[in-house]
Amino acid sequence: MTERDPRQLANLDENPVRGPVLHLRFEGRSRDIALDILDLGTGSSDDAVRSAVAKFLDVPLARFRDYVVERHENGNLTLRPEAVFG
Repeated sequence: MTERDPRQLANLDENPVRGPVLHLRFEGRSRDIALDILDLGTGSSDDAVRSAVAKFLDVPLARFRDYVVERHENGNLTLRPEAVFG
């Protein structure tokens, strides 16, 4: 496990996240990653968010092609798969 391992960074009991976070839903798991770790700000573009997360997780950017970025009033972001209804 590396020091940037999202499993460690998302463990809020041991490593409380301060400031805005990105809530990520990926591969059936949810995790929170501080925006500053991703070198993102609350005004970062959707493409920048997807790119930073792909780089952080060391997965191809294409894995996030259909992911949606939600922006919350408190400055947090959510990156999640696009919801399909019907």
